[in-house]
Amino acid sequence: MRRTLFAGIVASLAAVLGLSALGVATAAPDPADDDAMSFAVENFAYPDAAKALKEHGVALRRGDGHIVLADCNVSRDIVVLSSRTEEPNPDRGKFCFKVTGTGKTGYLSLEIPKVHHLSTGDFAIRASLTADGKTTDVSVDKNEDASVGQGTKAPGSPTVLVELRVTG
Repeated sequence: MRRTLFAGIVASLAAVLGLSALGVATAAPDPADDDAMSFAVENFAYPDAAKALKEHGVALRRGDGHIVLADCNVSRDIVVLSSRTEEPNPDRGKFCFKVTGTGKTGYLSLEIPKVHHLSTGDFAIRASLTADGKTTDVSVDKNEDASVGQGTKAPGSPTVLVELRVTG
């Protein structure tokens, strides 16, 4: 009986050790697979930029993910008004953005033509606009508005919003 019990224990132990060794052997990567492995490199390109261009008519270039295009019925952290009303733009010249993360920083490179007004919610921003080959930076405090380009008292040239930054 002892021999049978001992033989059973040895057989069970061999089976367990054999299976775990087999599991380790199959889990090890094949060195030849290293050549096929690709590296993840963050280029900060805006995800679904082509979809935003097609559906909203706004060119979203790059960002850190802390300023994202949003439905105006959902978020109005940053609102950009444009005199551009042609399709595609379901909001007829109104572009809304949501600030994510801590709200202390955010960056988005984009292109919205004919911008004339910026407004903010709980976040201060700095916007870069181009007109006539010159770039101008405009700061807008929390819960404030700013007229830019053709929206200023002495109407300027049509402006293109090229960058948004959350500053606090």
